[in-house]
Parts: sequence; structure tokens; C-alpha cells
Amino acid sequence: MTDLISPPPTQPASVSLQTSDGDALKTGGVTFRAALLSLALAFFFGYMIPVVDMKMRNTFLGATHLPPGAIAVLLVVLLALNPLLSLIARDGGKTRIVAGVLLACASVSGFCFLLAGMESLLFWLFGAAAVILALVLGLGRKPFTRNETLTIYISCLFSTLAPGHGAENVFVVNLIGPFYYATRENKWLDFLQPYIKPWMTPALSQGGGYEKNEVARGVVSGWFNNVPDGQVPWGAWLVPLIVWGTAIGLMYIMMACICVIIRKQWAEREALAFPLLRLPLELTEDVNKPQNGALGTFFRNPMMWIGFGIAVFIQTLRGLNLYFPDVPTFPLGINNTSQLFTEAPWNQMAGLQMTVWPIVVGISYLLTSEISFSFWFFYLFIKMQLVGAYLLGFNPNTLPRPTGGFGADTRTFTFYQQIGCYLAYVALMAWTGREHLRHIALRAFGRRPHADEESEEALSYPVAFWGFVLSFGALVAWSIAAGLSAPLAFLQWGLYLVIIIALTRIISEAGILFVQQGWVPLGTIGQLTNAGPDHWLLNAHSLPPAAMIQGGLMTDLRGFIMPSFIQGFKLAHDRKIPLKPLLALTLACSLIAAAMGTFFNVKYGYQLGGTSLDPWYAGSASQLPATTAASLVKGVPDASYGNLIWVGLGAFITYIMMLARSRFAWFPLHPIGLLISQTYPMATIWFSIFIGWLFKILVMRFGGTDSYRKTTPLFLGLALGDVTMMLFWLVVDGYYGRVGHKLMPG
Repeated sequence: MTDLISPPPTQPASVSLQTSDGDALKTGGVTFRAALLSLALAFFFGYMIPVVDMKMRNTFLGATHLPPGAIAVLLVVLLALNPLLSLIARDGGKTRIVAGVLLACASVSGFCFLLAGMESLLFWLFGAAAVILALVLGLGRKPFTRNETLTIYISCLFSTLAPGHGAENVFVVNLIGPFYYATRENKWLDFLQPYIKPWMTPALSQGGGYEKNEVARGVVSGWFNNVPDGQVPWGAWLVPLIVWGTAIGLMYIMMACICVIIRKQWAEREALAFPLLRLPLELTEDVNKPQNGALGTFFRNPMMWIGFGIAVFIQTLRGLNLYFPDVPTFPLGINNTSQLFTEAPWNQMAGLQMTVWPIVVGISYLLTSEISFSFWFFYLFIKMQLVGAYLLGFNPNTLPRPTGGFGADTRTFTFYQQIGCYLAYVALMAWTGREHLRHIALRAFGRRPHADEESEEALSYPVAFWGFVLSFGALVAWSIAAGLSAPLAFLQWGLYLVIIIALTRIISEAGILFVQQGWVPLGTIGQLTNAGPDHWLLNAHSLPPAAMIQGGLMTDLRGFIMPSFIQGFKLAHDRKIPLKPLLALTLACSLIAAAMGTFFNVKYGYQLGGTSLDPWYAGSASQLPATTAASLVKGVPDASYGNLIWVGLGAFITYIMMLARSRFAWFPLHPIGLLISQTYPMATIWFSIFIGWLFKILVMRFGGTDSYRKTTPLFLGLALGDVTMMLFWLVVDGYYGRVGHKLMPG
């Protein structure tokens, strides 16, 4: 059988990340000072991101796979640290001046701390300036090399995602939310309390049940409503945090091992494009070329500044309009078109959000035309299925919503097409890489010798293989100890693997900023197999702990770190950055940032009250274990093995598309578009992707590849300008205390 995942023969392969400047052949990158700065940034983001995400509820510093926080670090290194280091290297006498400014900044920061404490924005601004200057004095008299700079950027891909919105960070409220919102009417305690282990939640860790235990009730209600003295009952939280932290650590190890296994197949054999690495590479292109000036050619490109200026102009007007309503705003679209489509059959589309996000437009211009076209085409294709169903006599608005779906407006027959696409696409990826996977399996069992190229990987293939097997097995065993049956634990984590591999592929191949899967294992299993109180798999004993695991670790995968592993490995391998120390550094940064994010997510509830934090986090997200278990334990009304027909249809469509792509170079569709066609990210950014696609098509049609190459800096500047304004308004909003100001999808 043909390797269906591989691109058509005439499709150009991705360009290597190595450059012709000669420094790509130099080793290094994970130096002592780069590692030290990376670890310091992990602590910084571990503190700052919960402030931005939970308290300010403003534009995320992380939560995307081109994180604004990581880009900010690049800009600080390139525009502040390196010029100062170069200045000192040329004139040692400048050291005294730098030391004097450092002392002044530290003094102002300390004074602000005495006046207003850690809540003072000036404390953080002058403190950050003092830290930068201290780094200048302490990190040697030589600017950071390109590999060192990229190593710091790679570490920030983890430091900004691990403590932020999405991924595993929902688990804190999932441990207490179902108990806080339990009432006599919904009877959540009746089916939760008997089957949740006391070590899984602080609500039960005090012993003696929950409903009549005043201490346990105080632990839960204190987080949502704060406590007068702000004291955190760490005694109740300690064991659950250790237990769940262990599971999260195992997940990180499992993701790292998977990425070691697939890196060569994806990055070299299939030559995926990795579009989100383009901007950091362009920013650092001239770091090792002092002859090109302090800023480099990218910052001297007029086209880049045009795009940068467009983004700055738009976001400046929009930001000023928030503070001064008399300032005209710059409209960027229509948030809901339902009022434009009020008549049947068009009202079945449930409204279209047509919003222009400058950063998404800029990145979409870098994508292949088939990828960007497939994204917006399949989003509209699903909507048109609802219109077609109405014309055939079925009213989609009266059809049941899938129990396992979330995010965009979906119906059962479209929802299961998406799941079939996931299963088929991951299966086709495994089939295409079968020779590589077989080689790794044989290496793990000692049937193949060690190859020289394997030494370049972050782990040897046997270690990666058995690391994956053992970490996956440990997660299954952890789930069984929590109360799941062995088949359910294996199936739940198996479907989780399908989801994260598919989403990581989307980031690597298509470069979409953020992803969600739109479905979760338990609801899907229940709707396909008719869950109920006495179900052989999803029964009253297994469902509550399984729902808590799913709600805390598997529902919102917007910020999961597996794409950071594969992007980091790709970038480091092509730049000759040693992967083994890089893996240790990134795991350390991930654990530090995740631990600090968890610490502050717990602390802020008792200090400020969970209901005053992010409304989704303390609201519907905290109720997920209870709502999921309640909906499934009663039996799913629309459950049917007939839903497998729609799963099969989605798998068949995926196979036909991949077959057509392998046979016909002109075929314009890619199943990646169908994978996330019914998710919140696509509902939010599809129109921006369409705009980016349209610009690229027009430039290529009327100007050719040379015009496309010349205009690419304009769109990179558009993305960079948007990120810069995100950072600018975060500082302004922090100073004035404004909340809810988001410059990217929330």
C-alpha cells in the first residue's frame, strides 16, 4: 500500500532549518548561562502566567504554540541583553554604568514593593530591568549565540504553556468543583462520594465524608469564596497534589518519549513544514553575523515594518477605544452572523464568527495553500451538512447534541465523522511510518544494532520505547487504583493518545496557533455503547473517577506541551543543539512552571475567591466531572451502535482524501481540516485563515513565487506587531487594573 500520509511527488519538501551562515555546524546551545536563564524564566512564568490568566483574565502569555511570552523573551534577548553584552565586550568601562543603573532599578523596585507590595506593576517592571542588568553583568562579556538564544526560546515553549490556560491546569478545580456545586436537587454527592478515593480530592482527604464534615466543606467553599485571612489549608491539598502531580509528570515523560520516537519520521522522512518555527528563526537569523548590524536584516526590512505598523495601528486604536470611548475603534469583524441568517435553511448554521485576528492572518500566509484552504473549507463543509440535512427533511436544531462533544455547535452525525477522521488519520500515520516504528521496536528488543544517527536523538530508541510503555502503563495502573476498571483505563488513555498525536501533527504540519479536539473519550464511548448504571464498561463505580481524570487532564488540550517537544526537537536537531541536555532542561522547566502554576491556582482561590477569577475555570470547567458522570450514569438517550456508521464515514472520507493526495498533485484538500472542523479554535479563527489564504493565492497568482518571498516579511511583521501589542497592553492593563482585554481568542 502506498504511504498515504506522504506528500505527492511534486509537492516541495519543507526547507531545512539550517542556514548557510556556517554556524549551524557548531555545537552548543545548552550552555550554563542559557540553562540558568531558562530556569529563571520558568520561575518567572510560573508566577506571572497565573496572574495574567486567572486574575487579569487578559491576553494569554502562553496557551498558544507561538506563545507571546516566548516571543517576548526573544525580543528582550535580541534587543536588550545582546546589545548590552556587546557594549561591555567592546568597552569594559561601561560595566560601572550598567552596575549603577542596576542599583537604581533595584532601589526603585524595592521602594515600590514597600509601598504597594507584589501587586505593584512598577515593582515588576523595575525588578525585571534589574534582573536583566544583573544577567548582563553575570552572564559573561559575550552576546548570546544563535543556538543559545534558540535554546532559551525552546525552553520558553514549555515554561509558558505548563502553568497557563488549558491542558492539565484544570485539574485543581475539578477536584473540588463537583462538591461545591452539589445540591440536593442534582444529587451529585450520591454518585460521586462513594466512588472517589479520598486521596484524589481535598474534599474527602479529611475523612468522615464530605456533607457532614465542616472542615472538608470549609476547604472547598474557602477556595470559591476566599477566607478572611487568606490561609491555604495545605494539609488537605498536599496528598491530592502529589498524586495528581505524579500523573502529570508521567504524562510529560510519555509525551517526550513519543516525540523521540516520531521525530525522525515527521521531521526528516515526511519533511513536515513546522510553520510556527519560522518567526523565531527569522528573528535570530543574524545573531551570529555582527557584520549585518546589531538588529540584523529582518529588523531592517521595510516590508516587515509595514506589517508591523499595520498591527500596531489596529491594536493601538482598539486599545485606546477601551480606555477612551471617544477614540474611534478599528472593527475587525462580526462576532455572530446569526442575525444575518434568520431564514431557513441558512439559520441551521448556528451563526458564523467572522473575526480578523492579525497574528492568525500573518501565520496563515506561511501555510501551504492546501492546508489553509482545507481549514476554512471543512469548517463551512460541516455547516453546509446542517443545511443539507434540513433540506432533506431533518431539522438539525432538533437533533441531539453528542454527549462527548464540546466547543463548536455540533450534531451527532457530524460529530462522529470527526472522530472517524481522528482514528483513520492516526492509523494512516502509523502505517506510513511502519518501517521506522518497526525499527524502534526491534531496537527495543535487542534485534537491531545501534546506529550512529541514533546518538543524535534526545533518548536512545530502546529508552524511548520502554519509557513510553512504562509511563503509559503507570498511568493506566494509576487510573485503576483510582477506581477505573482495567479495560476502561486502557481505552480512556488509548483514546487520549490518539487525540494528542493527531493534535501534535496539526501543529507540526499546519502551524495553527492553538488546537482543541472537540471530543473526549468517555462521552464518545458512552454514546457508542449505550452507557448506563449497569453498563459493563461505564458503570456507577468507574464513571466518577474516570470523569474526574478526564475533566482534569483530557478535556481542554489548548496548552498541552507535546507540540513543544516535537518543535523543540526539530529545531534543535537542525541547529545541531545537543538534544539530551535540552530534554533535561525542558523537562525541568516544565515541572517548575507547572508546579508554580498549580501552587498559585490553589492560593489565589483562598486569597481572592475562585468566583472572582476566570469565570470558565471556576464555573463550568470545575463541574465537568459531575456533569459528565451524571449524564452517562443515567444512560445516554441517543446512544446507538448506528453512530459507528458516521465514524466509518469519517474514516472513509479521510482515507479517500489521503489516497487522492498521494495520486494527484493537484488535489486541494487535506484531512487536517476535518480533524478540527468542529472545535472552538476553528469557529474562532477560520475567517482569519481564509484572509491569509486569499492574500497568498492572489500574490502567487499575479506575482509568482518571487513576489510571495518578498511579501512574506510583511506578514511576519504583522504577527510580530500583534504580539508586541499584546505585551504592551498587558503592561498597561496591569497598571490600570483592567481585566478581560484579550488580543487573541480566549
